[in-house]
Amino acid sequence: MNLQELTRRHFFNDCGIGLGKIGLSAAMAGGFSNLLQGAGNSITPAATHYGPKAKRIIYMFMAGAPSQLELFDHKPKLKELSGKPIPPSVIAGQRYAFIQPDAAVLAPCFPFAKHGDSGAELSDRLPHLAKVADEIAIIRSMHTSQFNHSPAQIFLNTGHSLPGRPAMGAWLSYGIGSEADDLPSFVVLKSGGSLSGGAAMWSAGFLPGSHAGVPFRESGSPILHVSNPKGYDDKAQRDSLDLIKRMNQRQLEKVGDPEIQTRINAYEMAWRMQSAAPELMDFSSESKSVLDLYGAKPGDAKSSFANNCLLARRLLERGSRCVQVYHSGWDHHSKVENGVTSQARIVDQASAALVQDLKNRGMLEDTLVVWGGEFGRTPMVESSAALGRSLGRDHHPQAFSMWMAGGGIKPGITVGATDELGFNVVEDPVHVHDLHATILHLMGINHEKLTFKYQGRDFRLTDVHGHVVKKLLA
Repeated sequence: MNLQELTRRHFFNDCGIGLGKIGLSAAMAGGFSNLLQGAGNSITPAATHYGPKAKRIIYMFMAGAPSQLELFDHKPKLKELSGKPIPPSVIAGQRYAFIQPDAAVLAPCFPFAKHGDSGAELSDRLPHLAKVADEIAIIRSMHTSQFNHSPAQIFLNTGHSLPGRPAMGAWLSYGIGSEADDLPSFVVLKSGGSLSGGAAMWSAGFLPGSHAGVPFRESGSPILHVSNPKGYDDKAQRDSLDLIKRMNQRQLEKVGDPEIQTRINAYEMAWRMQSAAPELMDFSSESKSVLDLYGAKPGDAKSSFANNCLLARRLLERGSRCVQVYHSGWDHHSKVENGVTSQARIVDQASAALVQDLKNRGMLEDTLVVWGGEFGRTPMVESSAALGRSLGRDHHPQAFSMWMAGGGIKPGITVGATDELGFNVVEDPVHVHDLHATILHLMGINHEKLTFKYQGRDFRLTDVHGHVVKKLLA
């Protein structure tokens, strides 16, 4: 073997500390590692640390940061103080992306009411979510260390603000594998426009590349090149794949680079998806009542949030482990009233429908549903003639809201509270790492034991932080 063929991974394997040996030692120490199988096999399910409450997860990520003050966290005091500067004692030492800390208070734009037996308090912009209020748990005490969109979105998805770390879905794929043989373990669905965090939010990072999220396209065929070109039949393609597979296998045996095995598995997965994908994308088997429940419209030229929520359910039924449903458009630095109204009209029905549909099918009890953005919005108004902005809200990492449902979550509760201005968390703070620790716990994983050795140390999704939020657990 010459020096060019001596890859870094091969070097570590020869030195006796290869990834396979790391996984074996972790398993012997009471942890677990999901080792890739031979070419053509899926990422097989693996044992968990303890009995999971949830077997799969749908995470509806609201990119841009919805205003909790217009949706989940009612603050009448803001109406009383509207137009007045926020008290200096509240904002001392704070930094903001676009406004001065002493900006005037902006009153909430919408009325709130209590719903269900739980008395969950929600804005009138969420009439559909109100119907499933007793199924969800609202967290009003989320907080993060990031106050700009890209690092905050990456942080919520990977546990770190810089690109390069594995996404939560990649960690789940690595840790507990997939139940799907012909579809990806980790799927990404998008609607509403671009994402500040980009592909870093579903990257495998330093994990084997087979654990990365597989993005479905937003327009045209969701999965590119699934169908053969005209005149190219299945036999010709299979013969081509077999030839490529033999060449890759020969190179794998020669240099020992595990990413070659990832490439082999990817080709084989693509082959199996050719038969599975058309049926997956065909909503004709869905009843009119289900389509109407979501507001889904089969055959749309461009992916809609409603279609993606229905597709997410279909993916989980077919064995995918994690589906990230990203929807952009929540960044309301100007005219927050109009912006929230518009976006809530797009996502409220389908979000609630997903919860109801999963319950109707008996899937909610072991499917975890998560809804939320990367941070909150300020109680103070953002107005800038230079930027053409008025009556908006700036980025606010100190306090924001999310909701969760199913999969071991205690339904019909509200966890945490903020002060009377909605500025700071005053009860049961939930950090991003706590959220991740709780999600992994519900999936049967001890977040401190799901690790991967890289650059000399063990990494994990929650890094060196995080506590399970026990009040959220059923």
